[in-house]
Amino acid sequence: MKITNRRRATRYKRIFFLVSIVIALISLALFLLDYTIFGLAGVGVFSIWYLFFHVADYQYLQFNDEHGRIVLRYYKAISFGSKSYHSIEFPHTILQNAHFEDSLFGKLSDLTFLVRTRNGIAEYPSVSLSALPLEDRQKMKDSLSKILRS
Repeated sequence: MKITNRRRATRYKRIFFLVSIVIALISLALFLLDYTIFGLAGVGVFSIWYLFFHVADYQYLQFNDEHGRIVLRYYKAISFGSKSYHSIEFPHTILQNAHFEDSLFGKLSDLTFLVRTRNGIAEYPSVSLSALPLEDRQKMKDSLSKILRS
């Protein structure tokens, strides 16, 4: 099964940057019109806006569990500067557990893989599933639980 959230992650990125530009332009106009307090309030609104997207950690994801391997490629959808691509890839046979952690009433979700190695159990870094629709998260859960049962 292949799952990707390219369109949704792109939409979040566009919304973030468009609203950020609007907030910045309004704040700049308020500063230029000598409404300093309102301009500072605009900077505060932008800070809260940025903090929300930073905490939500929207990421572009590409999940594939075909051909006996689990492949998860991801990078931050909203970032300043160059993109940092990451990839998790391993065979089905070494999967020990896939831990889904939901927070903020299920809106924010993280996935952590636990795999067997020669030296014991290894844990991959958590990957944010916040930009993935709930239906796709459930499909991913079902697929991983099916792999764990076999």
